[in-house]
Amino acid sequence: MTSQLVAGIEPPYYTAVFTSVRPDAPEGYAETAERMNELVSEIPGFLGYEAARSPGGIGITVAYFRDLEALDAWRLHAEHQAAKAYGREHWYDSYSVHIGKVERSYSFERG
Repeated sequence: MTSQLVAGIEPPYYTAVFTSVRPDAPEGYAETAERMNELVSEIPGFLGYEAARSPGGIGITVAYFRDLEALDAWRLHAEHQAAKAYGREHWYDSYSVHIGKVERSYSFERG
């Protein structure tokens, strides 16, 4: 989960919205998630992410990428693909991925 919002990105850019249903703390998930965060941060054009999970197991992660090439580099990363396959087999009850192009963006922060 993230405690800071991603703000101040100049459009256009792309989002990958990952929504999922899984048990609250499956074995090995936290370590894999930490490793994926390390790897995605190394992708040129990765801009950041936000994540939240409800107590009932619904999670949403929104990752931001400068362009489709950066997003595809992440999608095709071998270790990420292996983690996705493992997740389908062991962790997730269901998930959806939505890719979008952001054309307008703004934010607010109380001073």
